[in-house]
Amino acid sequence: MNPTDTTPSPLILRSDANHVTTLTLNRPQARNALSKDLIAALQTELGAIAQDDGVHVVVLAGSGPAFCAGHDLKEIRAAGFGEAYAKALFDACGQLMQRIVSLPQPVIARVHGIATAAGAQLVASCDLAICTDNTRFATPGVNIGLFCSTPMVALTRNISHKHAMQMLLTGDLIDAAEALRFGLVNQIVPEAELDTAVSALASKIAAKSRHTLTIGKAAFYQQAELPLAQAYAYTGEVMVANLQARDAQEGIGAFIDKRPPVWCNA
Repeated sequence: MNPTDTTPSPLILRSDANHVTTLTLNRPQARNALSKDLIAALQTELGAIAQDDGVHVVVLAGSGPAFCAGHDLKEIRAAGFGEAYAKALFDACGQLMQRIVSLPQPVIARVHGIATAAGAQLVASCDLAICTDNTRFATPGVNIGLFCSTPMVALTRNISHKHAMQMLLTGDLIDAAEALRFGLVNQIVPEAELDTAVSALASKIAAKSRHTLTIGKAAFYQQAELPLAQAYAYTGEVMVANLQARDAQEGIGAFIDKRPPVWCNA
């Protein structure tokens, strides 16, 4: 880069390959802390991806030494701890997490370094997560007098209540092995193998019918909030509708005929 170039770096780096889009948080000097501008930039990118039929899977990553250190506490203090500012910030962050859950495409968190507070919330909000063996996780708000109440929403929908309360009440860092035991991540790999592992998982999922992935992800989160009988009634209706899709009929035909399916994503 030209040392005289004062053009700011983009807050989100995007790359696309083989139906997989990688979005990289790009505030490495701040450990990718979620400033209001970074939240807005990520929300914008995800909004565009939601409408893009060419994207089957999203990978969420962080540049520099960490995945995400949570909210930008320096920005919060500089704003004077104002009530209106805080409400807008936490509302925007909550909307971002809901966007990840409601996104038609599965989202994989590529986690390294640390994922703390709202960074742990990001991991919990993603559908899948792979981390390095030296990654650490925490919801440390209790240590600074600001309980991690919004990260708690994602945690309690992702891991057991006792494990979530352990993280929330102690504020302690947990290592990758604990995160795997808690169910916060799916897989642990050496740092040198992180990109390979994430790419393999993303490519495997991206090879499926995007239409089917969209149906399945939406149904997963919808049924999880329903009582048992309603969940079966709802998912039964989903399967009836799914069976009418061309990709379902193609996939069943390909299985019976012992040939690879040819998806039309409809």
